[in-house]
Amino acid sequence: MTGSESAPPASASVDTSRPHPARVYDWWLGGKDNYPVDEELARRILAADATAVRGARANRRFMHRAVRALAEAGIRQFLDIGTGIPTEPNLHQVAQAVAPEARVVYADNDPIVLRHAEALLHGSAEGSTDYVHADVRDPDLILRLAGESLDFGRPVALSLVALTHYLGDAADGDDVHGLLKRYTDVLAPGSFLVLSQVTPDLNPEAVGKAAELFGRSGTPFHPRSLTEFARFFDGLELLGPGVIPVTGWRPDPEDVAAQAEGIVPVYAGVARKP
Repeated sequence: MTGSESAPPASASVDTSRPHPARVYDWWLGGKDNYPVDEELARRILAADATAVRGARANRRFMHRAVRALAEAGIRQFLDIGTGIPTEPNLHQVAQAVAPEARVVYADNDPIVLRHAEALLHGSAEGSTDYVHADVRDPDLILRLAGESLDFGRPVALSLVALTHYLGDAADGDDVHGLLKRYTDVLAPGSFLVLSQVTPDLNPEAVGKAAELFGRSGTPFHPRSLTEFARFFDGLELLGPGVIPVTGWRPDPEDVAAQAEGIVPVYAGVARKP
């Protein structure tokens, strides 16, 4: 168990005047680490898109399944960007349940996640967990600090689960595809990329309303089509079943049951760097 010296003090200011995606997501998951401004937006989006809560929970289960599959395949290093507020089981608990020696680094930019980082650092005695307080848009910083715990000369599973829809394209000033390439270029062959992303393909009207509500709150939101999402995996080898709605990626019985409740407008995929 380790703690990153890069993290600022836990007294880092939390802006409660505007909603934050991590706290909105926390409310959808039934968490308590959110503020009235987050709950208000979460409720408004849920009223516009009745799949929001199901989607958040399905997305969380996808992360569990993907991490478990990669740990069972021999991956022992994980870098999770856009970690969010801890919700058990956390990624390191899933990975270290399979491989106690697994090393995990979390990264997020929300001060409230920082305040709960201690909950992310209670890993197995054989492995390690670490937390970096940084923004996904600063790959040089995240990779440098993560490199204090991870060996980038060996395979790493990089996960950005439900994060890319908060990042724009080149025209928006973010260039999300270029940003992801900066991360994947550093990864050793045999590494993996784990992604999920809201799409307008499966419920365009509701997702459009949700995007508008996020935008009004000051959080740009970028749902992407199947073609746009699949582009994130260019040059990588997709694992079966490929890019697919999130509940259909190697589903457990709970996910099969969730599919009967209706489509969740989120795509998911896992790919290997050759």
